[in-house]
Amino acid sequence: MKNNKEAVELARYISTFISEYAPSQLTNSDHTLRSYESALSLYISYLEDNCSITADKFTKDCFDQQHIEGWMTWLADTRECSAVTCNNRLSAMRAFTRYLSSRDLKYLALDTGASAVSYRKTIKKKVVGMSREAVKAILAEPDPKTKVGLRDLTLMITLYGTAARISELLSIRIGDLHLDDPKPYVIITGKGGKIRTLYLLPKAVGFLRLYLKRYHDGSGDKDDYLFYSSIHGKSSALSQQAVFKLLRKYAAAAHEKCNSVPLELHAHQFRHAKATHWLEDGMNVVQISFLLGHSSVETTMVYLDITTEQEMAALATIEGEKNQKVSAKWNPQKDTLSELCGLRKPKS
Repeated sequence: MKNNKEAVELARYISTFISEYAPSQLTNSDHTLRSYESALSLYISYLEDNCSITADKFTKDCFDQQHIEGWMTWLADTRECSAVTCNNRLSAMRAFTRYLSSRDLKYLALDTGASAVSYRKTIKKKVVGMSREAVKAILAEPDPKTKVGLRDLTLMITLYGTAARISELLSIRIGDLHLDDPKPYVIITGKGGKIRTLYLLPKAVGFLRLYLKRYHDGSGDKDDYLFYSSIHGKSSALSQQAVFKLLRKYAAAAHEKCNSVPLELHAHQFRHAKATHWLEDGMNVVQISFLLGHSSVETTMVYLDITTEQEMAALATIEGEKNQKVSAKWNPQKDTLSELCGLRKPKS
């Protein structure tokens, strides 16, 4: 089958969106970039397997509102994706159709159609933090005399001490640390590429120095990831899945000594716990909002279940006051739709 010109153009746009546009214009988060690619892979797979769309039939009409709505139903019913996951996929698709419309006016209707597809209703789960006793119990589990124990303890102390998101913590590089400054701090790159400075307490500084000596020969290259894993001699940022496993391991052990330690522990609970403890210590909500990297104080208020009185006080205070290079993968010589777009077919 001979691919039509429009199919080749769309395949090129998909490749460019994933490899160039999204990393440079939308996000520097590896997790979000993978989410974009995964959503488009699933969509192309849906077109191939459920709509009988082959490479020679691939046109802009494949991205109309009707197809996207059918895809959303397929994600929920066939793949049994949660409402949250379906909504994340839809957000990725909207980002792509918005990109298409910005490149050529003939695709403008696609963005309008994608925007008309409704998000699924979700039940927002309340984040459950941890008591100070629970945090203390977990931090007592790793053995800093062992190499892995030192890494895990340093990671958790830094995670709790900065209240950083796990993605932010794992993206820290050696050059972001400033331990020799009179007031030691770390530079965090948050959502949307926003940069903020978080000061480090003496305990965190002490363990970070020990960790650097053990894992980075004292200092390390400034571009090296602070927390990393090595596979076949190549180092990369430690994965969130690896952190998930180590947290669950320590939570299980700590729960036997302190039953307030959640067995289903995840990294975000350290962030919520620290924010709550800041609030209990009398820190201003505006300051907490900045330290958490929230775009608005209202987000912090909801996040921490701020009372009406605290909200009024916070509002009064307010009144007073790296590109990733990925090679193009689309291949105009390929016949299957997934191969044409350079996307891996997702597992069933």
